[in-house]
Amino acid sequence: MKIAVDAMGGDHAPREVVRGAIQAAREHGLSLILVGREERIREELRSVDASGADIEVVHASETVEMCDVPGIALRKKRDSSIRVGLALVADGKASSFVSAGNSGAVMAGGLLILKKIRGIDRPAIAATIPTPHGPVVLIDAGANVDCKPAHLLQFGHMGEVYSRMILRVRRPRVGVLSIGAEESKGTDLTRETCDLFRRTGLRFEGNVEGRDFFTGRADVFVSDGFVGNVALKTMEGMAQALGQFLKEEIAKSSIAKVGALLAERAIRDVKKRLDYAEYGGAPLLGVRGGVFICHGSSDERAIRNGIRAAGSLARCGVDEEIARSVASHGHAPEEEAARP
Repeated sequence: MKIAVDAMGGDHAPREVVRGAIQAAREHGLSLILVGREERIREELRSVDASGADIEVVHASETVEMCDVPGIALRKKRDSSIRVGLALVADGKASSFVSAGNSGAVMAGGLLILKKIRGIDRPAIAATIPTPHGPVVLIDAGANVDCKPAHLLQFGHMGEVYSRMILRVRRPRVGVLSIGAEESKGTDLTRETCDLFRRTGLRFEGNVEGRDFFTGRADVFVSDGFVGNVALKTMEGMAQALGQFLKEEIAKSSIAKVGALLAERAIRDVKKRLDYAEYGGAPLLGVRGGVFICHGSSDERAIRNGIRAAGSLARCGVDEEIARSVASHGHAPEEEAARP
């Protein structure tokens, strides 16, 4: 099993990507292919100790920048590190692809080059959110803005598989993110989606609210990409704000400073649990082969964990299980999928 890594993707590439890749290769016994400008990658490999790391380099002369329009960049930059890396997966030379680069280009490339899993109309991003009751899945976290009920149903299947196989939840509970728990609450989209879920064999909890992310009511939260991305970014911002509030209050009192010193380890552990770098990023589910999208600001730790997670996707055969889940649990009939 080999994992292709976009060495040129991200704000700190190729330095942080190369260093994170070396750590992942050593610690998790993974074989990696670094894709990008060969001279720059080898320069970074020479600058650190890469002994014991199973890494090869594949040259790609172009880079998709963060400011590039995804579709145009993929068509014009045919030798970009994103396109070449995805092609390695499509050709069977790698099992997964990891990138901290232009996420829109990664998503578009996944559709164009890897194609969709049978039974899936739209791939979706599955974000892992830490909670007091364990990690939960939010899907879709930003790939699809305009969705139909059939699409959200497919997101639920994909999120349930990811929760069960990667997060090790024995029988994940699935809920539709809405503005109230009552069946009558929500939009036409959420109500019709709930009707579809009730026809499946999934463990469906009905409507769930934003606060339920942290109450332990569900393990998989299903929404369109617009709502999901707003929810995700709000939680990220709130976590940062709480950290800032805590610093400000500690600075106001000598007693608080002493208390902070005594609780230093607990505070550090909480910060670690809330840090996105612990998960590395989020998988793009619904395409053939593993695709893992890291934050653009990823450091070497985030890259290492993203590569580890991509290895888990391939090792567990998540894409095959998604196809089986859609086929066995039931899915929206064709007239639902075609509904405008």
